[in-house]
Amino acid sequence: MSIQEKYVKDADELARQDFAGGLVGRVSYWIFHQRKPLLALFILITLGLGYSATNLKVEAGFFKMIPLHHEYMKTFLEYQKDFGGANKVLVAVKNNNGEIFTPEAMAALRKVSDEVFFINGVERSSVTSLFTSNVRYTEVVEDGFTGGNLVDSSYSGTPQQIAQVRERTLKSDWVGRIVSNDLSSAMVVANLQETDPITGQRLDLQEVAKKLEQIRQDNQGNGISIHIIGFAKSIGDIAEGASDVLVFFIIAFVISALLLYWYCGSLMLTGWALICAMVPVVWLLGLLPLVKLTLDPMSILVPFLIFSIGVSHAVQMTNAWKLETLNGADGVTASRNCFQKLFVPGAVALLANALGFMVIALVDIEMVRELAITATLGVSVMIVTNKMLLPILLSFMRLSAADAQKLRGKETLGAGLWERLGVLATRRGAAWALLCAGLLTGWGLYEARNLHVGDIGAGVPELRADSRYNQDVAVITRDFAIGVDLLQVIVKAQGDETPCVKREVLDPISELELYLRQDPGVSSVRSLAGFVGNITQAYAETDLKWRVLPEPTAQIAQGVGFATRVGTEYMNSACNAIPVSIYTKDHQAETISELMNKIKAFKAAYDNDQVSFQLASGNVGVMAATNEVVHAGDKLVNGALFASVSLLCLWMFRSVRITLCVIIPLALVTVLCNALMALLGIGVKVNTLPVVALGVGVGVDYGIYLFERIKHEMHESGLNLREAFVEALKQRGTASVFTAVTMTLSIATWAYSNLKFQADMGILLAFMFLVNMLGAILLLPALAAWLLPAEKGAKAL
Repeated sequence: MSIQEKYVKDADELARQDFAGGLVGRVSYWIFHQRKPLLALFILITLGLGYSATNLKVEAGFFKMIPLHHEYMKTFLEYQKDFGGANKVLVAVKNNNGEIFTPEAMAALRKVSDEVFFINGVERSSVTSLFTSNVRYTEVVEDGFTGGNLVDSSYSGTPQQIAQVRERTLKSDWVGRIVSNDLSSAMVVANLQETDPITGQRLDLQEVAKKLEQIRQDNQGNGISIHIIGFAKSIGDIAEGASDVLVFFIIAFVISALLLYWYCGSLMLTGWALICAMVPVVWLLGLLPLVKLTLDPMSILVPFLIFSIGVSHAVQMTNAWKLETLNGADGVTASRNCFQKLFVPGAVALLANALGFMVIALVDIEMVRELAITATLGVSVMIVTNKMLLPILLSFMRLSAADAQKLRGKETLGAGLWERLGVLATRRGAAWALLCAGLLTGWGLYEARNLHVGDIGAGVPELRADSRYNQDVAVITRDFAIGVDLLQVIVKAQGDETPCVKREVLDPISELELYLRQDPGVSSVRSLAGFVGNITQAYAETDLKWRVLPEPTAQIAQGVGFATRVGTEYMNSACNAIPVSIYTKDHQAETISELMNKIKAFKAAYDNDQVSFQLASGNVGVMAATNEVVHAGDKLVNGALFASVSLLCLWMFRSVRITLCVIIPLALVTVLCNALMALLGIGVKVNTLPVVALGVGVGVDYGIYLFERIKHEMHESGLNLREAFVEALKQRGTASVFTAVTMTLSIATWAYSNLKFQADMGILLAFMFLVNMLGAILLLPALAAWLLPAEKGAKAL
């Protein structure tokens, strides 16, 4: 009977003896005898979780992205209320036609200052601008000192009042801080709270970003431009760019559909494969609200990745079903055989994926752990949806005569190439492959020396250099002596009620300030010691040589008294915690690393019973802590990843040599990925750290699928390594190549994302998926040729 005359056999006609023995056979028997109720159950679960997915939220929180248990963060949290947190907003109002001291520009600045003040979540007392009462000036006059607010409460914008504000500003130390060095811009600075004061929930940073953008739109024009930077604004811009992920998902779906149809030659096979790739995405998105998780803008690509992995495994199943039906099996029998052949290697491959994602959770950052949980959950449900649902769907299918004819034309696709590649499974052919692998390893290790942990480049590296946010960073960094990049060292003083007035406390602070001013990565340093020196100079009729710490405690107390008038910028209310504020020129990995090393060395030399230098606060302090956690986590994750995947392969194959054949190509690709990151100027940070784990977790699939078939052919058919390798390639090689190309093309589209971190991840993952496949096909047999004995059959294993 020809295949086009065959109709689907009812599963009930298959007896228990038609199924394999063992657990897989029993599960297979149960699935195919309960396929209709199970299919109905799958449909109901998918509908239910699809409804649940409508409650999924995309949220970002400042504390989700920082390592709260790092020692620096203990200092940060302890003094956050005293000296402000790292979650700041800076809004610069710039007059492009001259100075800020014009009626129009000052009116715009006043309006912006008021609007920022009333944004929900802004810490009102922290708002700082020319129009707030915490911005004061002090000047020396004939009778001593005078001072007050830069802008009087009676200010109405007359030319005389504006001239007075300009004069007072020049006499103050606010130039370079909230007024630009060229006097063309003025800034509004504010801290954000972590929780919403109205709802008590985590502050919605995306909503804050929208309000800030609205302020820009309402106030710029007529020569006035608004420039906004800060964590909330960067998150808002990232979230806005991440919304484009739907476009890339559609593009990936279309690419996958077209390639699947070309490869399968059947609309029905293509449809079932795509449906089974989409179902785990729906299940994942529906499960997240049920387990109280949200998607972060940084992890919004995970569902996209789950879809790609789903397509990969669906291709293996549909390819096996196609071969079974072309050999004369009906739909049910073909599905049964596919399930029994592919369930174990497929499930083990997905478990390897899950382990690869799970080990990312070893990094002590909440956002990374949520990403790990999300990705692990996604591939875990795929064991059910892909390995059970797809065989059930295929069991209801039959091939038309036209489809069968198309499939027969592609049945031997790549057979000639696979025969030629068989030489790699001989020692002579393997020698060349191993030589090339050795050269690539050496080159990769050499290039990877330049890989940095942390940010590389100016601005926010998650966004492109020409993004509005990074352009604003460039303007503010150029015009002001300070920016958003602040590192604070908290000097803890011991002693009586006011230890900050002691010379022995302020002396080492003065030394640190002088020491750090010489660092090329530092733009300015502010501390109580420097402020007291300025007051001493003022008392000496501004004679520069008197800008020093005075000897008498009473004179120091005078300067400290003036410092209390500007709030807690220079000390806390108890006078026993003194921040040294270091404004850096950028937050590149090298800048932060060198600066932190200098401060640690200084701390080791100057810590004593009276003063101790506590690291660190400010957003640069947060970055330093994050970089250290990522640096340690990178080694930990890679070690745990390869250990867990190795144990899984060892459990499956019961052979150390086979495990090495699977793992060594993955290690080579990891080295090459690190080299590529160094060449492209991509640093290891929170959003790139998972890339290697994702790449290895997915890449191990090729080796597992291929070697499972090699082992089967050698054990069951008595073939030697070369013959078994060629046979394995004929059965699974074409599907592996097709899968790798499909995943690579789909994920490579991320390179066109508006978000640089998405583009970077797309390039790196596309590289790893493609090269992992090449490693499995070209290097795995070469390793086997030297590691496995030359005998035929089971003895070789």
